[in-house]
Amino acid sequence: MMDWTDRHCRFFHRLLSQHTLLYTEMVTTGAIRHGSVERHLRFNAEEHPVALQLGGSDAAELAFAAKLGEQWGYNEINLNCGCPSDRVQRGAFGACLMNEPQLVADGVKAMVDVVSVPVTVKHRIGIDQIESYDFVRDFVGTVKEAGCSVFIVHARNAWLQGLSPKQNREIPPLRYELAYQLKKDFPELTIGINGGITTNQQIVEHLKEVDGVMIGREAYYNPWLTSERGRWRHDWP
Repeated sequence: MMDWTDRHCRFFHRLLSQHTLLYTEMVTTGAIRHGSVERHLRFNAEEHPVALQLGGSDAAELAFAAKLGEQWGYNEINLNCGCPSDRVQRGAFGACLMNEPQLVADGVKAMVDVVSVPVTVKHRIGIDQIESYDFVRDFVGTVKEAGCSVFIVHARNAWLQGLSPKQNREIPPLRYELAYQLKKDFPELTIGINGGITTNQQIVEHLKEVDGVMIGREAYYNPWLTSERGRWRHDWP
């Protein structure tokens, strides 16, 4: 959602929904370390509850950025393990991190150790042609041991070669059943689902299987959807 969910967009969505948890654009740890902290982290107080989504893979840099995020008032720190763009891959973060679950766990642990707000992870169900449920199950199992209890599952594979980011949102098939199975295998975790969800009725059906629903670009194209779904919100930690 880079260049989409800036603070102006989020303020608009807050006017439509009192309870929906809003997420920032992905902000890289390098941008926070070397750029303008105010530019990247400031937001309107009216946006609460709002989560800061980070992109990065170095544990120390993630901890540094997460601590600043908490100091600036964010309600959650979210690590992006789902973006498939070439630029993100060159930075060794995003979806390619699913190939290194222990590295993700190390980053999560570093953040959990320095903040009191929840540290969460957004990820895909697989990488490239890896379609085995075992892959995402083992990823979640490894990362949860580091202290993450909330996982937001974009229920498509991320193809790191051969597809554009736009194609990665449309071509790999949606397999919601894998997210449902994660909830069954890890009932103690909070599992949210994302990908291809465009109607209030779909939200209702998903909430029969998982704990929450994340709406991405549909909320941008159809902002009234966030207003409609306020009454279906589940409580997140």
